[in-house]
Amino acid sequence: MGKKVALHTLGCPLNFAETSTLARKLLSQGYERVNFNRKADIYVINTCTVTSNADKQSKKKIKKARNLNPEARIIVVGCYAQLQPEEAASIKGVDLVLGNSGKFSIADYLEKQGKNERTEIQTSTCNGLAEYHPSYSIDSRTRSFLKVQEGCDYGCTYCTIPLARGKSRNQSIESLLEQARNIAASGVKEIILTGINIGDFGRSTGETFTGLIKQLENVEGIKRYRISSIEPNLLDEEIIRFVSRSEKFLPHFHIPLQSGCNDILAKMRRKYNREFFRDKIEQVKQHIPSAFVGVDVVVGFPGEDEEKFKETFEFLENLDAGFYHVFPFSKRPNTPAAEMDYQIPLEVIKQRSKILQALAEKKQMNFYKKHLGEKRKVLFESCNQNGKIFGYTDNYIKIEKKYHPDLAGKIKKVSLKQINPQGNVEGEILNEPSSSFG
Repeated sequence: MGKKVALHTLGCPLNFAETSTLARKLLSQGYERVNFNRKADIYVINTCTVTSNADKQSKKKIKKARNLNPEARIIVVGCYAQLQPEEAASIKGVDLVLGNSGKFSIADYLEKQGKNERTEIQTSTCNGLAEYHPSYSIDSRTRSFLKVQEGCDYGCTYCTIPLARGKSRNQSIESLLEQARNIAASGVKEIILTGINIGDFGRSTGETFTGLIKQLENVEGIKRYRISSIEPNLLDEEIIRFVSRSEKFLPHFHIPLQSGCNDILAKMRRKYNREFFRDKIEQVKQHIPSAFVGVDVVVGFPGEDEEKFKETFEFLENLDAGFYHVFPFSKRPNTPAAEMDYQIPLEVIKQRSKILQALAEKKQMNFYKKHLGEKRKVLFESCNQNGKIFGYTDNYIKIEKKYHPDLAGKIKKVSLKQINPQGNVEGEILNEPSSSFG
């Protein structure tokens, strides 16, 4: 039996796709994967650095690995390793730091036996992040994250992602179709398309995101696709129309707004104003009335006084969205926003975050209530969670049922009945042939 390796992922779906790919490579070379909570010979932590809290979580996981096995090799990879390599290397127990390029060569570094006498750092400069590493996850029978794009050419003033991930790039549609077929062969029914700026797909190959999704529609075995976060200026009407007619692409969009105040959007260097964003949501709803729209919002950006926050709140209150993902502003090193005047106190940011979180929950409940009484297809998860099984409708309503193994990983038609005290929807599974939906 090979050495035991435990992997943990922090951050975005793209990280999950890449961790899964790293795990498959290690397994193919004789390593045995174990749960991160168990004693292992090697711990790999794929980190995030989008906020200061993400940095803290990375440090917390490093400490946990050290406590589980003080003699283990602890390897820190990903965005925190890329942007803060010296800081990561200074943490007690860390043996190796690999940035976003070097992490895909992790097996080469592991050929060396035993811990390093001194922490080794292997990172590229931002300009060196030019390679594209195909990645997808198949850790679950239910769904897979498929990486379709990497990097970002945008220059939002609060964001370190272009520094951590490099410029926008992608592989060909044909390569991605082959990966989707591999995912289908594993029994997975739903693919979530992920990346840093997926609407920018085609920068490397002269193709388009619309062309990609039209081709993916024809992959046999995959029943459902979701489009992860896509910039509003890149979500054009052709994409929306295609999803409205598609048998596989689901009525679910995740669209980052970041602020409902035009002055703040300009300071962020976003590529639209709030009027454009509102029109985009209305366009989605015009073509797909049942669509779930999740929206990202940053709270407490420098210069966001009470009046500007009020503008954002009122804009969000009147927006036809299903949920808000609220992110407290976090000063990141080497970003223009970190040096701006009128930084907002942390306590004010926390207070405003609570206000928007409450609005987000209200929006979600209203969306759920609107669709009670409907019959919708639900893909149930594979796991038993304290006697319950959960799944999501095509338009991202969370369904709760008593656990039954026959439901795991299956698509069933469900009549949506009521919202329970936990905020999930309960429903009745309709007696239709399973083959019609699974």
